Amino acid sequence: MDLSLRQIRAFATLAQCNSFAEASEQLHITQPALSTAIKNMEIQAGGKLFNRSTRRIELTAEGRDFLPVARRLIDAYDAALDDLGRAFRLQQGRIQVAVMPSFAMNALPGALKHFRDAHPGINVSVLDIVMEDTLQAVRDGDADLGITFEPEQLMGLEFIPLFSDRFTAVVPAHSPLAEQSSLAWQALCELPFIAMNRGSWTRTRTERAMQDAGVSPVQLLEATQLATIGRMVATGLGGSVVPSLCSAQMTELGARCVPLAQPLIEARVGIFVSPRHPPSTAAAALIEVLLATFGSATGP
Repeated sequence: MDLSLRQIRAFATLAQCNSFAEASEQLHITQPALSTAIKNMEIQAGGKLFNRSTRRIELTAEGRDFLPVARRLIDAYDAALDDLGRAFRLQQGRIQVAVMPSFAMNALPGALKHFRDAHPGINVSVLDIVMEDTLQAVRDGDADLGITFEPEQLMGLEFIPLFSDRFTAVVPAHSPLAEQSSLAWQALCELPFIAMNRGSWTRTRTERAMQDAGVSPVQLLEATQLATIGRMVATGLGGSVVPSLCSAQMTELGARCVPLAQPLIEARVGIFVSPRHPPSTAAAALIEVLLATFGSATGP
């Protein structure tokens, strides 16, 4: 049996009105069309749903049993259609965003505030995860979009640039290095160096810059979170290199940021989407807010 919603709505309306004339008027169809719809429905169901006489029409026992089911189906359909319309009108919805922690903590909250003010009915879930996991979440469809540094290989993703970021040295506030206008890699590496975990994009770029500068740190420490690195530097355990978008965070943690001399580490920060999982209407609206907030900028 393959009943259409139109047939079910006709059945429920006729059951309410007990009149073909009134029901056809409410449904905006002719009485013969309504009669045909009910007759076909009864054929598909395998029995009568209405008892008809010249004076009245009323539900059969089977029709009475089916009526609450029909009403639930109609209500569920109408509610689903209303939700769909609200989603397209950006009145409700949900977005999952995968973001590298440095951006999530320092740049994203302001943009999300603008987005929420414009679209308060849309819920945004933020996954603050490392760059490699951010890209994988977008590839797998676990995130509607991702925000991180541009990798050397996009691996099937589309990249929408937001701004370019230049890495900065981070040193203890009490260190003489904190007073310099720029810092050479040689001077920085005379301190114990606090690096991101091995295998990360930031670690790879930092090691490449050290090789280009022909230096290596006197001692190496590691951490997996930039906030941890900032606190370690602030307590005098050593120096490090972090994205400039973390400068305010590093200062709040008690460290001091100093511009790096050549070789520089520069990279574009942008939005990643998957062609296999095109952005929803809500996700596309968030992308517009991000572009308006950061687009064509050299930093957040």
